[in-house]
Amino acid sequence: MKRRGLIAGNWKMNSGLVEAAQELTGSILAGLSEREGKKLLCEVLVCPPFTVLSSVNQKIGGSSVKLGAQNMAIETSGAYTGEVSGLMLRNVGCHYVILGHSERRQYYGETDEIVAKKTASAYRDGLTPIVCVGETLAEREAGTTWAVVSRQINAVLPSLPQEAAKQQQLVIAYEPVWAIGTGKVATPEQAAEVHTSIRKLLVSKLGDEVASKIRLLYGGSMNAANAAVLLQQEDIDGGLIGGAALKAKDFLTIIDSYPSA
Repeated sequence: MKRRGLIAGNWKMNSGLVEAAQELTGSILAGLSEREGKKLLCEVLVCPPFTVLSSVNQKIGGSSVKLGAQNMAIETSGAYTGEVSGLMLRNVGCHYVILGHSERRQYYGETDEIVAKKTASAYRDGLTPIVCVGETLAEREAGTTWAVVSRQINAVLPSLPQEAAKQQQLVIAYEPVWAIGTGKVATPEQAAEVHTSIRKLLVSKLGDEVASKIRLLYGGSMNAANAAVLLQQEDIDGGLIGGAALKAKDFLTIIDSYPSA
């Protein structure tokens, strides 16, 4: 049986003003409301900037839409100017947190070690981590895609709790860096190959029972036009959506694209 899908919108540093965030959230909620007669086949998540998390949470209200953050601190509290802890995120309604996004790795020097520590902190603070992995164009052209992706995943696995039920909560987003915000996208075959390899790695490290329940998302420029074919791949359980998540119509189309079987 296919795992419960997850379509997650990563707004990045967009729609961070209260009015814009309210408008986008309202449009998504209105679209989902129109689909009440059709059972949603996937979970829906929005990850706005820190400044509007509380506002978006209030707008979401008692709906099925979940709230997530785009980053978090390793520490719980203390003299860490400018940081936001997992407990703070939980307090404003977050259930998920994106960790190790390629932009965090590229622009802010986040290493595999830092991402691993943040993963442990997310579990500690009651958040479900969405751990991002992926290769650059140079790494793909050098034939080292799997070496990079497997290294990034292996760095995180020791940070998982011992309990199988908590290990199953892990979400991994494969995002080829060369396909983020470029309009380029991995072919369904390229994406499926990496996702299948990730699943096999998880089986070897965590066992089939746990690995079969971990959700794997594709995060490289999934949009309204290509979502359906990507989501049909066996080990692609959803998408981490960037630009298309900023347009309610496109985001809703991606949600509608999740296969029924």
